[in-house]
Amino acid sequence: MTELAELFEAEQMAEDLGPRYNVAPTDPAAVVVERPDGRRGITVFQWGLVPHWADSPAVAARHINARSETVASSPTFRDAFRRHRCIVPADGFFEWTRDGNARQPHLIRRRDRMPLAFAGIWATWRPVVDSQPRRSFAILTTRANDAIAGLHDRMPVALAPEQWARWLDPKADADGELLAILEPPDAEPYETFPVPPLVNNVRNQGPGLIGRLPTLL
Repeated sequence: MTELAELFEAEQMAEDLGPRYNVAPTDPAAVVVERPDGRRGITVFQWGLVPHWADSPAVAARHINARSETVASSPTFRDAFRRHRCIVPADGFFEWTRDGNARQPHLIRRRDRMPLAFAGIWATWRPVVDSQPRRSFAILTTRANDAIAGLHDRMPVALAPEQWARWLDPKADADGELLAILEPPDAEPYETFPVPPLVNNVRNQGPGLIGRLPTLL
């Protein structure tokens, strides 16, 4: 997480999670936030947003993603979109295709291997007043561009470095410029390739999960 802190010019605020190759919904993951003093921090939240008004944290598994087209109006996500935005760093992400009953995972990453900076939103939930808070996040998605469309009709919103400051700025116009940021660019510097089905089991970890499988010509 130290390298990410340097990349995002953020103070490391949580213990390093170490290398992970198969982050699943409800797992903890690193996020970049803007602190009240205006400085950036990198910390760890749970993947799967739990709104502050939720009755139970069990809703997290249903709220791992937020559609960019409806995030400003959704009762679940709109408060977080207006007030609590974050960046979710990742080396890549997986999508699946199906051949009969078999599910084939594919890794999607930048061609230059630089980390992706996903647009995220976060929330704080407490089981009772004054109890220990649980902070969680969701990743915003948009329609897939040509690089991803052959695998899935949706893709995470990846922010360019020049967009990071505006996305994190709590004073940014959520209904104007931020919604425009969520539009997918026509092209992304992505590469995609099939990887071993080991990634289909969330308990599996290690670099073998992102090894490129041979493809037939």
